[in-house]
Amino acid sequence: MSKVIAIANQKGGVGKTTTTANLGIGLVNEGKKVLLIDCDAQGSLTESLGFDNPDNFETTLSTLMQKSIQDLPISKDEGILHHAEGVDLIPANIELSGMETALVNTMSRERVLKNCVDSVKDNYDYVLIDCTPSLGMLTINSLVAADEVIIPVQAHYLPAKGLEQLLTTIGRVKKHINPDLKIGGILLTMVDSRTNLAQSVSRQIRLNFSKNITVYKTEIPLSTKAAETSAVGKSVYTYDKRGKAAEAYRNLTKEVLEGGKQRNKHRSEIIR
Repeated sequence: MSKVIAIANQKGGVGKTTTTANLGIGLVNEGKKVLLIDCDAQGSLTESLGFDNPDNFETTLSTLMQKSIQDLPISKDEGILHHAEGVDLIPANIELSGMETALVNTMSRERVLKNCVDSVKDNYDYVLIDCTPSLGMLTINSLVAADEVIIPVQAHYLPAKGLEQLLTTIGRVKKHINPDLKIGGILLTMVDSRTNLAQSVSRQIRLNFSKNITVYKTEIPLSTKAAETSAVGKSVYTYDKRGKAAEAYRNLTKEVLEGGKQRNKHRSEIIR
């Protein structure tokens, strides 16, 4: 059964794109078939995987969403790019910026991305959506299309403070549109364990949220090498395979897989 995971936070610069790419390729390294979807008009995920000049692409996520709005069929391989490390990608470019406006007058506007995802997800074990840094209609579409959400949070005060707003939005989507939506976990990113601030934020998030929400044991360290990967179009596993960031993303991948096993076990017990 395919699982769709949205990587979401309305705050920019918290590691959503880096997490989407490296978790996705981490899952590929564990034998899973994975599709990444760039749902940000800046095309950061697309460029970070080495696909330059996304504005020149003939087919992007915006193209597929427009076809969904017009009730036109989408073929299973349409617009999909193949990365050297085994992951597939539906790219994005600046055209996606007009989609927020286009969705305003669209029937079932919250489900347009879900229709696109549903047309291809059966070909994959995992579909990861790199969400735009906002709580606008594209993010709502991502949450409606998803089975669960991973929330990267930078270990600083302000990004952590904005967590409540995102959780409120997720709660509303779950209540009104997607009752099966779950929070996979909160992921602490860019953690500089040498500073008292990072240690304090980490403790506070675990104290405040871990009773009701999984806070991943893995923390992604602040890493220059990880930041450099977007410039070379490779994952941390290829660019710095023995580095701390690569080890952290391997551990996160295992946690995500283990969480999926636990939920599948619970689901089968309910069915029995």
